[in-house]
Amino acid sequence: MIRAHGAPHPLMNSLSAESRAPDDGAALAACRAVLFDLDGTLADSAPDLAAAVNQMRIARGLAATPLERLRPLASAGARGLIGAAFGVGPDDREFAAMREEFLANYEANLRVHTALFPGIDALLDDLDARGVRWGIVTNKVARFTTPLVGLLGLDRRAACVVSGDTTPYSKPHPAPLLHAAEALGVDPQHVVYVGDDLRDIQAGDAAGMPTIAAAYGYCGNDLPPLSWNAHYVADTAEALLALLRRVASRADATNASAPGA
Repeated sequence: MIRAHGAPHPLMNSLSAESRAPDDGAALAACRAVLFDLDGTLADSAPDLAAAVNQMRIARGLAATPLERLRPLASAGARGLIGAAFGVGPDDREFAAMREEFLANYEANLRVHTALFPGIDALLDDLDARGVRWGIVTNKVARFTTPLVGLLGLDRRAACVVSGDTTPYSKPHPAPLLHAAEALGVDPQHVVYVGDDLRDIQAGDAAGMPTIAAAYGYCGNDLPPLSWNAHYVADTAEALLALLRRVASRADATNASAPGA
């Protein structure tokens, strides 16, 4: 299922439930490249992230927290998962040590169950076959992003990978997306950003990019994707593929920019 919406709006206005005017894919037709979030958009890493925090619970003689409870918080990383599993937040004295324990657990088991979401490999194959450049922009720091992207076989395919510590800022700040657009050599307004978290849509808007909410991802526990005011919402990877087929292929982009075109 695909739900399409249209015209840009200021940073943080994604909190509004007001939908954009339908544009029948016009925003995507003007695009020349695609950027993806990693966790919850390309890769289902929730089982390994949940295992890292549950390892902490088991070490303390506690029962594991069900994956179904932790999955929506996977994109929130240590803060969200430790909060859900222990009720401990960044302002609590014990949080810093627990965060380091969680990260060490996760680093030791980055890809036990993590895999691309069903349909994502075919989607990337389609982009590659059409010569559409694509990259990854994640809030995950390079310590984890670099090895995980390699283990997933995406390091040889992505035109750029921007981690949460590549620039001084992380999403929802637009700096990581603008850095990626520069690496791709494409103006931001001609790059579409796909993500499964409200912060992704806010960052895309702030960078002047069309946005797609990946509603099949984690999406947090708060506002539903339809309220994020993304340009488009894709409920499945197949729906996302259908949307991204509107992005101009390399040949189409070249022909459009040719003299007399």
